[in-house]
Amino acid sequence: MRTTGQRGTRNTAPPRRQDPRRPGTAGARNRGTVRFDPARPQAWFAQQLMLVLSGQKPVHALLGHARERAYEQLGRLAPLAPLRPTGPDRTAPVLHRVGACRPDPGVIEAFARILAGGRMRAVAFRLERGPEGRWRCCAVELDVAPQSPR
Repeated sequence: MRTTGQRGTRNTAPPRRQDPRRPGTAGARNRGTVRFDPARPQAWFAQQLMLVLSGQKPVHALLGHARERAYEQLGRLAPLAPLRPTGPDRTAPVLHRVGACRPDPGVIEAFARILAGGRMRAVAFRLERGPEGRWRCCAVELDVAPQSPR
C-alpha cells in the first residue's frame, strides 16, 4: 500500500522476493529426487544407493528393500561413504545415468553412473521381484573397492 505525505511517496509493502522458486512447488522441494516408477524401479534404487553410499542416508533406510546379502554388502560399504562429496566445492553426488537389462521377468540387472567428487563412478546392482511383487536389491558392486580410512 502506498501512502503519500508531505515528504513524498512512502512504500509500506514488504520487500519483493528475489528467489523465483515458490513454496510448495516441485522446484523448491524434492529437487533431484526420483519417484518410484513401477516400470523403472532401477532408477529409484540407484538414487537410494547413491544416497546411502554418499553418507546422506543411513544404510538402514534400505533395510526392507534389500535382501540379507546385499544389506551386508551395503553395511560394509556405507561407513566408508565411497561416494561422499569431496574436493574444494564439496558438491553432492549426482545420478548421471541409469541403465538396465531384464534377463528374466522377475530380475533386473542395472547400473548407475554417478558423478561424485569430479569423477564418474559406477554402481552395479541386481533387483529381484519377490513373491509378494516387491522389488528387492540382492547384490551391489562398486567400480573400485574403497579404501578404509587410516
